[in-house]
Amino acid sequence: MQAESTRDLRYEELERRAVLVGVCLPDEHRFERRMKELEGLAEAAGIEVVGFYTQNLKRPDAAFYIGTGKVDEIKRGAETLDANLILFNNQLSPAQLRNLSEALGLEVIDRTNLILTIFAERARSNEAKMQIDYAKLKYSLPRLVGLREGLSRQGGTAGSLSNRGSGEKKIELDRRKIEKQMSLLRRDLDELATERSIRRSKRAASGLPLVSLVGYTNAGKSTLLNQLLSLYSPEVAPEKSVLAKDMLFATLDTSIRRIEPPDMPPFLLSDTVGFIDQLPTLLIDAFRSTLDEAVHADLLLQVVDSCDPDCEEHIKITEQILTELEVGDVPMIYVMNKADELMRQNAEAEDAVPLYFPQGLPCIRGNRIYLSAKSGEGIPELLAMIAEELNRSKITADYLIPYAEGGLENRIRENGVIHEIKYEAEGIRISATLEPKDAGALKAYMVEE
Repeated sequence: MQAESTRDLRYEELERRAVLVGVCLPDEHRFERRMKELEGLAEAAGIEVVGFYTQNLKRPDAAFYIGTGKVDEIKRGAETLDANLILFNNQLSPAQLRNLSEALGLEVIDRTNLILTIFAERARSNEAKMQIDYAKLKYSLPRLVGLREGLSRQGGTAGSLSNRGSGEKKIELDRRKIEKQMSLLRRDLDELATERSIRRSKRAASGLPLVSLVGYTNAGKSTLLNQLLSLYSPEVAPEKSVLAKDMLFATLDTSIRRIEPPDMPPFLLSDTVGFIDQLPTLLIDAFRSTLDEAVHADLLLQVVDSCDPDCEEHIKITEQILTELEVGDVPMIYVMNKADELMRQNAEAEDAVPLYFPQGLPCIRGNRIYLSAKSGEGIPELLAMIAEELNRSKITADYLIPYAEGGLENRIRENGVIHEIKYEAEGIRISATLEPKDAGALKAYMVEE
């Protein structure tokens, strides 16, 4: 019976057919790109897109967001196209959701709810699932007011997006029950945040620097992490690799891996959720504890899809979100990924502006490096840039370690870069570059010139 139920649910998911609707307002400067992005979000949710409707408006309609004439047009089109779902590229108010659902006779989902749905489907760890549940409850709370009857008519079917995820129970949940659930989830999330903080403190005590991957969704962060693992930790790469797929929000859970290049000290590399234009604020709030890996990083690698025409806009959006997270003066390297594809596209374009990569890949321009995470072109050069940035705050000095304190030599080898080592009668003379914390601990053995 359970197997049959699961089969039915999967069948219904495959049959989700959506019409996409977008309103272009006067201040909208990338409307077509955002509609294309909505199509990608639908694909990521397993929804087949069967039609598009757009409208230019000076301001949204208070009742339907779109004009009443457009509502009738969409209703006729959805019937012709056999659509069972309407996806809006704009965030709708509770009243607009109710009015559109009643007028169209179909379930209506706005951009925010669609992103929440994708997150609910992709979350794997208990923490990520709780974060999504909290965000979905926070989203649904204001939409209960005046919508109880209308929303009850929407819910109930196994394939309904409105009911997906454990945070979305039956629609008869009242405000008090939702607030109680949110309070319990917040308590559990705060406990996990405390545990995460303790683990972060232990990592800091180990002396290993933390490098965090950030950037727009589907830019190649997970591919880069997997490539570094395969090159420098091949024995653990298969079991430690993360999902890398050409899809928006392929991975949500935070992953931290130890990278051990042969010519530089090891470091920790973290990967977490990608960003997107108009990423719902409630998701940023819910994921704040896991996104704190970027806040506490020693270095940020902003991975950018360099062959995307909107890549510069993606950089701005990423940095806006980092500002919301109160990321301070953490140094950043811009990893312009998929540069091999950029070169190929440029070579095939008739009106292309020549790319100035005279030596091919990789190409380094200031704090930007053009490379290919998939092929591995540019990885050694990226590591050299990482080492240079991590070394900026480090201290180079000579130390004389007594033979009785030989364990300190191991500490220097594990956490620093040794330039020269001599075994003399007085002890072990080591010239090394260390983190300020390690250099401070060894200050008593520092040799003054």
